Amino acid sequence: MNDLPELLHQAARAAADFRATLADRPVARSIDASDLRAGFGGPFPSSSAPPEEVLQELIRIAEPGLVATAGPRFFGFVVGGSMPAATAADMLAVGWDQMAFNAVSSPAAAAAEAVAGGWLKDLLGLPGSASVGFVTGGQAANTVALAVARHQMLAAAGWDVERDGLPGAPRVRVVAGAERHATIDRSLRLLGFGTAIVEPVAADANGAIDVADLARVLGAGPVGPTIVCLQAGNVNTGACDTLRPAIDLARACGGWVHVDGAFGLWAAASPATRALVDGLELADSWACDGHKWLNVPYDSGFVFCADPRAHVAAVSYIAAYLEGSGITPAPSDFVPESSRRARGFAVWAALRELGRAGVVELIDRCCRLARRFAQGLSAGGAEIVNDVVLNQVLVSFGNDTRTDNVIGGVQREGTCWLGGTTWRGRRLMRISVSNYSTTDADVDCSVEAILRVASGL
Repeated sequence: MNDLPELLHQAARAAADFRATLADRPVARSIDASDLRAGFGGPFPSSSAPPEEVLQELIRIAEPGLVATAGPRFFGFVVGGSMPAATAADMLAVGWDQMAFNAVSSPAAAAAEAVAGGWLKDLLGLPGSASVGFVTGGQAANTVALAVARHQMLAAAGWDVERDGLPGAPRVRVVAGAERHATIDRSLRLLGFGTAIVEPVAADANGAIDVADLARVLGAGPVGPTIVCLQAGNVNTGACDTLRPAIDLARACGGWVHVDGAFGLWAAASPATRALVDGLELADSWACDGHKWLNVPYDSGFVFCADPRAHVAAVSYIAAYLEGSGITPAPSDFVPESSRRARGFAVWAALRELGRAGVVELIDRCCRLARRFAQGLSAGGAEIVNDVVLNQVLVSFGNDTRTDNVIGGVQREGTCWLGGTTWRGRRLMRISVSNYSTTDADVDCSVEAILRVASGL
């Protein structure tokens, strides 16, 4: 058989069968990584194989090593699952095999991104005139945004960084919170700044930036090109920087303000949490993930810039074969990739399925379930270390060794999966609730499993 439609039907059925088991299967299984590699490995085949045999072999080999990250009891890495419509749309995107470079390579992909980008700005309360780039995730979004900041700050100082690079350029200050996400530092490395450039700002008790210390840091340095990195959603605690006064301080010194909101930016979508990101719209750029709280398939992220011209100037390129390039910005003028997948279809589908009310319900429910986690574990004798303001819960079981043992035991037990972190010098269990399918019952059975493992140590 070499029937592409039937092959795609088989793949869809296998994917559907897997998704149907998510609520009941162990979230992760203990498996020897060398055995898994051996299943995929061996000498490179000398002859071709029928596509249907390849598909069935892939399913058989991979299945023991699949993790139910799309399921309702995966609470690691602040990731969501994948909404039904978004999953189906992404399958179509693969089947359609559209190159989302511009409106010539795929008019449909360009239109989907334009509309979905507008919906995202409306939902998050960002300026309607801002540009939107559909990237792979928070790392790419932070890198693009900081590249735009680098362009704009140095252009204002009379330096063309795209032409002349950083050697000899005016010194740029980068000010960021002590508890910034590590992707900020990697972006600075990739952009040639290096990590030593960061002037750190102290964090408060829950991990948000200390505004008084921000004022001190900004006032202590020289006046010149300045980039201030703020955060919506501390990766450990969920805390959001107090944006409005922090942005006012940055504006007073002529600085560019970037907000890393990989998951916390979604707080702006709900009236119940919007106050946590008050002043968000005043920034210059924003980074956000789609495969976290919006629950679209990997890989999906967004970079927004208040000044589309600066965005295009920092990221786009012109080539002789790109007729008309540079006249009207194309989708790929806002991202580093040219031949890229059509992520906009899945984003459009998720937003269309949820609607505004659905997004609000999703955000509010995950926050409520995080509080339910904290209440249940606290009642069982565990210590909740952070102020649960969004969807993040930090838990201690007495000391670092015991906490790590509980985490390992829970991961092996399989009811749920969560990870560990080091925060303020302590080893802690880190619980992230961001899946659209998680219910009260999922939280309750997870709490019971965690406490059972802890009591058995």
